[in-house]
Amino acid sequence: MLIINGRIYTMAEDRYAQNGTLKYENGYILVRDGKIAAIGPMDECPEDSKIIDAKGRFILPGLVDSHTHVGMMEDSVGFEGDDVNEMTDPVTPHLRGIDGIYHADRSFEEARQWGITTVLSGPGSGNVICGQFAALKTYGRSVDEMVLKELCALKIAFGENPKTVYHEKNHTPSTRMATAAIIREQFYKAKEYMEEWEEYRKDRENNDKPEFDMRLESLVPALKGDLIVKIHAHRADDILTAIRIAREFNLKITIDHCTEGHLIADILKENDIKIILGPMLTDRSKIELRNQTLAAPGILAKSGIPVAIMTDHPCVPVQHLLLCAAIAVREGMPEEDALKAVTINAARAAGIDDRVGSLEAGKDADIVIFNGYPFDYKTKVDLTIINGKVVYTRE
Repeated sequence: MLIINGRIYTMAEDRYAQNGTLKYENGYILVRDGKIAAIGPMDECPEDSKIIDAKGRFILPGLVDSHTHVGMMEDSVGFEGDDVNEMTDPVTPHLRGIDGIYHADRSFEEARQWGITTVLSGPGSGNVICGQFAALKTYGRSVDEMVLKELCALKIAFGENPKTVYHEKNHTPSTRMATAAIIREQFYKAKEYMEEWEEYRKDRENNDKPEFDMRLESLVPALKGDLIVKIHAHRADDILTAIRIAREFNLKITIDHCTEGHLIADILKENDIKIILGPMLTDRSKIELRNQTLAAPGILAKSGIPVAIMTDHPCVPVQHLLLCAAIAVREGMPEEDALKAVTINAARAAGIDDRVGSLEAGKDADIVIFNGYPFDYKTKVDLTIINGKVVYTRE
């Protein structure tokens, strides 16, 4: 496949432009075996038989929504299709989102229609330690075909949601102190469990084999830094507690939602925290959202913080991801930062930027062709390509 004559926004860093990304006013993309083989200006374009002429149109990498519950909260179904929260135990790190995702949910199709080629989907925030997110392409015959990274992040929740769920059950945690204590307790247990297994593996003859514990085993990759910890936190105090605990255990974290992050932007910047902001197009439905503002993405981006924007589908339907970014621009976010927020920044926050998020040779051929400028409200997607295959064409 050869795409020609497009205005290409690669979202890849341009070594010649400070804080800029590489663009081609008239460029090509060559796709082979599901990967980007080459990209550049039209005067360097090779010949190829299967040509898509994108003259006058805009080309971006496939959009990435780094926090959703797509396929876990099924469209138009209700309880029977709701597998987001296992609210029977506050500690469920061993739950895997991949086991609760319905691959044929209509929302995946709607995502493709609006250029979203990758989503992170997983358990909700009803528990303190909620379970594991998966990174998925939005096209495939089964979840197993859609998986980009099966264990992509461990979800942990602070604040109002676990407090409310377990207060109603007359069960801990009913305070923020208890939430933090549960997280610390589980990570201390996991650290001890990890060390016991390490000792056993070093000297199997002189050490007893530890008893296997699925929950603690699920926390070990986070302790080793191999698994991102997605932290659900809205209020500034919960965000600061999350940072404090992350320091204690040397966790690699993102702050998801981050509603009051704009109030402590300097602290987030000092701690080099990645932010996944949203959902943006909602009412202030609970106390934690009283300081919600559409100006937050711009405030954080201008503070030098890499911001990703998410829908938290179904809170905001996944197909409105680009609309969220456009509104962030209207409220003060620089346009390039807004494009990064739904492409490369989102991929980096999920630890999948080696595969998606920008148009570069060697990356997955996930490509979106728009019929106009992406932030124009009249613009539509003409073509969506995932792994080098056309998965949506506008009629």
